[in-house]
Amino acid sequence: MSIFDIGSKKQLPSAATALPGRDRAVTVPAAHFINGNPLQGPFPAHLRQAIFGMGCFWGVERIFWQLEGVFTTAVGYAAGITPNPTYQEVCTGKTGHNEVVLVVFDPDVLSYDTLLQQFWEGHDPTQGMRQGNDRGTQYRSGIYVSDEDQAARAQASKRDFQRALDKAGYGAITTEILPAPAFYYAEEYHQQYLAKNPGGYCGLGGTGVSCPVGGADVSA
Repeated sequence: MSIFDIGSKKQLPSAATALPGRDRAVTVPAAHFINGNPLQGPFPAHLRQAIFGMGCFWGVERIFWQLEGVFTTAVGYAAGITPNPTYQEVCTGKTGHNEVVLVVFDPDVLSYDTLLQQFWEGHDPTQGMRQGNDRGTQYRSGIYVSDEDQAARAQASKRDFQRALDKAGYGAITTEILPAPAFYYAEEYHQQYLAKNPGGYCGLGGTGVSCPVGGADVSA
């Protein structure tokens, strides 16, 4: 992916203006390129899932597959309107989808709070419909939660990180925190892209501000 390939759309489409999509999902590999675990479910019952949008999903996936306790990761599209979109359609800005990463993890080894720390520190969540040079609705910051506990922890971590960003002179967080929508797997060549192409493009850049972990009051 090049910065010259990105969509320039900054407004999400309506249901009336979104592309129609299709009934059939794309074909993806059976196994993760790095660890050999299944890319698609059903997953073992003790595992949990998290979905994050942080900009170009190639670099985002690499952040998470390196963590101990991660069973599998996959890149895809979510939080839009168009069913089973293609990458080319997402780039038009007419699907409403975000580039996201699905993280399947063992909560006995890796906490959701640690995933949130990686999320906040791994990108700049104050940029709106962009991430660095990547501009468009598909590059917005997003946390898509699976249950009430994830929702509470995500909101608490957002409050804590906003305080830290305020002290560092950054603006307001623009991250959307929503119930986990349908996750549409991206095409095969996108999966674990930077493992297959180590010199490939990655436009991620954090703020350099540390995010507190596990200290947030989720009841606030």
